[in-house]
Amino acid sequence: MAGDVRSQVETIFRQEHGRVIAALISQLGDFALAEDALQDALVVALERWPRDGLPRNPGAWLTAIARRRAIDRLRHASAFVRRQAAILDALTHEPEEPDEMDDIPDERLKLMFTCCHPSLALDAQVALTLHTLGGLSTAEIARAFLVPAPTMAQRLSRARGKIRDAGIPYRVPPAHLLPERLDALLAVIYLVFNEGYVATSGDSLTRHDLCAEAIRLARVVVELLPLAAISAEARGLLALLLLHDSRRDARTDAAGDLVLLEDQDRSRWNHAQIREGMAVLDSALALRNPGPYQVQAAISALHAQAPTAAETDWHQIAKLYHTLARMTPSPVIEVNWAVAVGMEKGALAGLRLLLKLDDTMADYYPYHAARADLLRRSHQREAAADAYRRALDLCHNGAERAYLEKRLREMGE
Repeated sequence: MAGDVRSQVETIFRQEHGRVIAALISQLGDFALAEDALQDALVVALERWPRDGLPRNPGAWLTAIARRRAIDRLRHASAFVRRQAAILDALTHEPEEPDEMDDIPDERLKLMFTCCHPSLALDAQVALTLHTLGGLSTAEIARAFLVPAPTMAQRLSRARGKIRDAGIPYRVPPAHLLPERLDALLAVIYLVFNEGYVATSGDSLTRHDLCAEAIRLARVVVELLPLAAISAEARGLLALLLLHDSRRDARTDAAGDLVLLEDQDRSRWNHAQIREGMAVLDSALALRNPGPYQVQAAISALHAQAPTAAETDWHQIAKLYHTLARMTPSPVIEVNWAVAVGMEKGALAGLRLLLKLDDTMADYYPYHAARADLLRRSHQREAAADAYRRALDLCHNGAERAYLEKRLREMGE
């Protein structure tokens, strides 16, 4: 029983972490103090909840206990500067009873924009967002991004230090800065999801925890974004993540091997998630402020709506990729457009588009995988084998490598 309660405490802590830490940072103005105080509160929860039962409002309880621990830390600090005294004065006037604190201001959006400030490097933005809002440990983030834990700890420490030393404001940006800052925030969430959807390394194709965390963060942005006029892309991103994630269970077979979209058992797709994603996409499109995430979500929706792979509307998908390429010119999008054209008009048509990109795609694994597939479909087995070998040289995910090796063996046969 104690083990079950401990697991429940840890689950609640992960769920409540983002909101509680955002409230604490808003009051304290200090990332490190807020994180230390929240860890203190977790220790108290692990002691008390198995004995006393779960509080009525766990998030409020954690916030209140963490606030008290922050007061204790400030009182015992060797250098009690004026700023700390002011914080302490504000904190000590808060209600004492944790279960009565139902109206904690939701500060998560401010914290997101702080973590994704443009003065921070992109890798620091991603790491800090996962750590502060997602509650992922330093070790978990280090594993996800293939760096040693001490390196990730230094990266997080430098990011927090830069926020403090540069006086990066803890706020939602003013209206005239909101669109460009929102782009950075959504890009970070998208990067988190992509790392979870196709892990860059390891034997598992996906990391479900990162996918779930990205979806949760996207929901928070949609719920808290103050201006509906600019929330279309936030909704588009949430729709895109939901629609992609709906195929999670069908992307591998019982042995853990990769199953391509066209071969997936569509009865294993999460149709409730598809319905939610379609509804969110409709709400985004209704705002009449189109953007790249909405276009990508529309592409994913067309896949979701097709009863079978053969009934996929490749003509419309190819048109959407062409639109996307005009919105955000990128060789990566050009690869996807070429694949869609290959599925619509035949493999040779797709290959002609891919060959135009050859000079810019030498080290891009998906380009060689797409080229290999189109060569296979056009029965150019020897050239396909060469492309599969090149894709294997660049691929580090175990499940994807196993699939490429299987196709390479088929070319030899």
